[in-house]
Amino acid sequence: MHDATGFKERIDAYLRRLADEEEAELLHLSGELAPLCAQLRSSLTSGKRLRAAFLYWGWRASGQPDCDGVIKAAAAMELVHAAACTHDDIIDDSPLRHGLPTAHAAFAAAGVGTWGAAAEQSSGRRQDRSAALAMMLGDLLMGYAGKVFATCGLPGAYVARTVPLWSTLLRETVAGECLEVLRTGGSTSGVAESLEVARYKTAKYTVERPLHMGATLGGASREVLAAFTGYGLPLGEAFQLRDDLLGTFGDPDRTGKSNLDDLRDRKPTALLALTHSLLSPVEGRLLAKTLAGPSLDEAGAALVRELMEHSGARQRVEEMIEERVARSRAALDSVALPADARSVLGALAASAVDRSL
Repeated sequence: MHDATGFKERIDAYLRRLADEEEAELLHLSGELAPLCAQLRSSLTSGKRLRAAFLYWGWRASGQPDCDGVIKAAAAMELVHAAACTHDDIIDDSPLRHGLPTAHAAFAAAGVGTWGAAAEQSSGRRQDRSAALAMMLGDLLMGYAGKVFATCGLPGAYVARTVPLWSTLLRETVAGECLEVLRTGGSTSGVAESLEVARYKTAKYTVERPLHMGATLGGASREVLAAFTGYGLPLGEAFQLRDDLLGTFGDPDRTGKSNLDDLRDRKPTALLALTHSLLSPVEGRLLAKTLAGPSLDEAGAALVRELMEHSGARQRVEEMIEERVARSRAALDSVALPADARSVLGALAASAVDRSL
């Protein structure tokens, strides 16, 4: 299981089978559900499968062997991620993810009227219906996650140990998403508040909790679980900080998503908070005025990026990423682990943040 490509292929293959099975069940209910099936399949076809990998290596770090049951359990983390992304895209009204239309955008483009909207209804109403369909897809994906995990084939006593973690994972993820919504577009959040959003929205459900899930399934010690918190939280924050840089400075052709959305929405990122804190009063007013407009264009975004560079905020975020990766590696070195698990978790720490702008 040192082959990351082989692991990803096993997760992908399982998710394709799941999509096939669920499509058959949905179409048996009604042929009109074909658009839902298409978006279900689309939501499961891409991704690095990082969350699945962290669960798997949490299990292996506990001294447990590779088996099909843990592959299914790991795939459940990708269903949680797909559900969270679907809901997040609705909240942000994002048109693209991984270079493909998001679920609500695809439903809207296909013509929501096909599923019952009257011809005279406004386009806004049709958009509401497309968002509703995407919201239900997200709910369905989360439901599949629970089913897949519960029926993964590992001993029932092992699975039962993780029940409290499921509640914790969902509570923290929803809390992070809600905090981001509450802090978006208003008065500028400080760096601490921005990192709090990153911690709950991303760090915990991307790294820490999948590791805890796998380790708990495998019966790991409290020392291992504590080390995984020390490894997972800073690494997850670094992952989100890299994502923030990609969301502002990234090339959409390479990242598969807009580099304007975060700025237009005034997302409470550490990058933006640092920029505000480092600019002079005159430059700060210029930044606030530029972001306050009703529709940030490319010229306005270019000015904001220039201010982020000039203030040193972009470089500071890079330093924060490096600091967190170093803390993560130190936590991993603080506990005895099987050599293969230690090696792969070290490599995963690098791949989680080494994403090109």
